[in-house]
Amino acid sequence: MAVPAFIDTHHHLWDLENNPYPWLQEGIDHFVGDYTQIRKSYLIKDLISDANGLNLLKSVHVQAEWDHKLDPVGETAWLQKVSDSSISNNMPNAIISYADFLDENVEETIERHSQFSNWRGVRYMLNWDEDAKFRFAEHNNLMSNSKWLNGYKSLSKYDASFDLQVWPWQLEAGANLARNFPEIPIILNHTGMPIKRKSEDIEVWKNGLNSLSKEPNTSVKISALGMLDQNWTVDSIRPFVLETINICGVEKCMFASNFPVDSMFSDYKTLWEAYDEITSEFSQNERAALFSKNAERYYRI
Repeated sequence: MAVPAFIDTHHHLWDLENNPYPWLQEGIDHFVGDYTQIRKSYLIKDLISDANGLNLLKSVHVQAEWDHKLDPVGETAWLQKVSDSSISNNMPNAIISYADFLDENVEETIERHSQFSNWRGVRYMLNWDEDAKFRFAEHNNLMSNSKWLNGYKSLSKYDASFDLQVWPWQLEAGANLARNFPEIPIILNHTGMPIKRKSEDIEVWKNGLNSLSKEPNTSVKISALGMLDQNWTVDSIRPFVLETINICGVEKCMFASNFPVDSMFSDYKTLWEAYDEITSEFSQNERAALFSKNAERYYRI
């Protein structure tokens, strides 16, 4: 069975020669370990090359940690220019940017993002753990921080979505966020990031996914399973793919590559062939939803 035509709902591009990404240019202590091999430019031509032989229809770019000390609209402007170029096949079709919800001027930042036609929303990484290498947020419990929430609610004024990235033990807080701001669509990143694999940890992940998926303004991207299981096989990721679909429903799930980060753990074609194999028993309509139709709806592309 051939891989269906698909939309990659989560990838990154970075130009290390011209744009500022401290985590790539200087390096940090990261839970994936040594990521030297991705500390090089990854441009739209590289994504298109990686997808050679597959029917990549459209793509969603998620902010790549452009230097937070600089204007995040710079990344959006660059990506819009990439999409408008003659070599991009109009990708990325959707741009998910960064905005600092703790900044008192965040609404002005969001308003400037919204001037770009492909802009759809914001990702603010909320991952928190006592171990610093598992910590992407500057502070804990931001989803109950009144200042952060005041910035977050600005998204609704611009019909923007929120890409939620948390660890499984934060999914209940994510469900509360969705419940308290039902007008803001939430798209969960990276399968809810089930990094711990003891049975009790899997239960925390399942219960959190279940709580989040009950909120009507939520959906989930199945991705980054290589980042979370670096020696993955089809059989090792199958339970997480199928459990996510079972809990959340076909209508709420989408596939993504997380390239070039996950290029450390497989090539692009192997990953999409895995999604294809795992869903081979699904109906044609279900597969169309998972591979493209849901993405078109949730990201409005």
